[in-house]
Amino acid sequence: MGNFVSCFTSSNETFPIETSFKFPSPLPSWPPGEGFASGTIDLGGLEVCQIKSFNKIWSTSQDGSNDSTDITFFNPSPIPDGFSLLGCYCQPNHTPLFGWVLAGKDVSSGQQTLAPPVDYTLVWTSKDSSCYIWLPTPPEGYNPVGYAITTSPEKPTFDSIRCVRSDLTEESETDALLWDSKDVNVYGLRPKVRGRLAQGVSLGTFIILKTGDDSSLLSLSCLKNNNFERLTSSMPNLSQIETLIQEYSPRFYFHPKEAYFPASTTWYFTNGVQLYHTEEESNPISIEPTGSNLPQDGSNDGTYWLDLPVDETDKERVKKGDLQSCEAYVHVKPMLGATFTDLAIWIFYPFNGPSTAKFGLIDIPLGRIGEHIGDWEHVTLRVSNFDGVLYRVYFAQHSGGTWVDPPSLEFLDSTNNFAAYSSLNGHATYPVEGLVMQGTDVIGIKNDAAKSNNFFDVKDKHSIMAAEYDIDVIEPPWVNYARKWGPKITYEIGTEIAKLQSSLSGSVGSAIGSLVSLIPREFSSEDGPTGPKMKVDWDGDER
Repeated sequence: MGNFVSCFTSSNETFPIETSFKFPSPLPSWPPGEGFASGTIDLGGLEVCQIKSFNKIWSTSQDGSNDSTDITFFNPSPIPDGFSLLGCYCQPNHTPLFGWVLAGKDVSSGQQTLAPPVDYTLVWTSKDSSCYIWLPTPPEGYNPVGYAITTSPEKPTFDSIRCVRSDLTEESETDALLWDSKDVNVYGLRPKVRGRLAQGVSLGTFIILKTGDDSSLLSLSCLKNNNFERLTSSMPNLSQIETLIQEYSPRFYFHPKEAYFPASTTWYFTNGVQLYHTEEESNPISIEPTGSNLPQDGSNDGTYWLDLPVDETDKERVKKGDLQSCEAYVHVKPMLGATFTDLAIWIFYPFNGPSTAKFGLIDIPLGRIGEHIGDWEHVTLRVSNFDGVLYRVYFAQHSGGTWVDPPSLEFLDSTNNFAAYSSLNGHATYPVEGLVMQGTDVIGIKNDAAKSNNFFDVKDKHSIMAAEYDIDVIEPPWVNYARKWGPKITYEIGTEIAKLQSSLSGSVGSAIGSLVSLIPREFSSEDGPTGPKMKVDWDGDER
């Protein structure tokens, strides 16, 4: 993953960042294609490449803190001939070194896309006066996209870094908080507008804000891909997508007590599930195996929904799903200005089971709260189009989720495939086993994730259900079904909580009433979800 020159000499503390992260297994040679994993991407007169080798400049531990919140600043090095520094890199010390920054090269035939700064403004100085971070002052018509860093108070030379022509930049926003102190906060930086149609490009850099500064007024821009219409020049082809899935896809582990497993859509459609229509509830229709007779037009107007078989025995059987038939459905889309590819991996559960609350050491089943028919869940792989390396993984959890970097994944059997844990009944997905509480440590909704002999390997059974650029993918008809995958049965949470309180005594019964404010809105009814294409993250970035 690149070279790292260690310079940690000020402390006996050993930090994980002193070593570079390596995947458990060597990466494959990617199948041939037009531009995917070719090393560089032309943004429209500005050619960029990822630099993953660094020289350490300074660590906050050198100011004497020496704790898990420390960060280190790096210069990318070496930079390939013809390319210029656009910004430096910063990462917390508690994980192995794993990151990148973009370097740029002017390949325009007209006005230069890169220009040296005309001055610098000092942004921050370390307490020990051995690290100085400088904001480049751009010439007219250009914007700074990263900082220059020195170890002395003299300003950097003007040929140290380059600013970028303004039409190749876009507005940025803060990403994850990397370090906070009494005076300043250090954040990652990302494009403010993100999604499959957005042109903003992340540089992998960071920004420093004084405590109390307005983060909406940032001094650094991100890049912009002006060649965005030529998506196939950097996006993977079908054979490359298949190799990425084989290389990086997860294994979904299900809890030992799980009763409601996933299934393929074909199994769901051919096991008695029916389509209902408003004012024709008494005359539901059976569904074709591909969903070809599902409504294909309009949006979710509430007039159509799917429901389980009427026969109680068949209904309970379908609720439990069919792990043997399970298939993953992959949505492929450009992200961060087509410098990355998102592989959103969706699986379908016929039924979402009831929730359980926790009060101290006591588990309290919540009756019907949390139940609904039809449950779509996903994990997203974000892969670099520069070299095909897995950059991040998004684990969807109820109405939100979390991004996880590869050093924090649980890899399987010396491969680059990783574990994804589906929570008991609710099917939120987590990167590690354990209990996650929605609420507080004292009282809240349980999300139990644990390993069992029941699991599903995405690489063994999957299909590409959609791709957002010019490759030969035919969407199955059910993808364009905009209505609900289950009926809506509304009930009052307060009423359900009151039932629980009446069956409980003492402090437990009294405290259970506080659950009302902790239970997510999505749990307030048995409401079947819409399909993947109707989710906001189909076109947008993960939340």
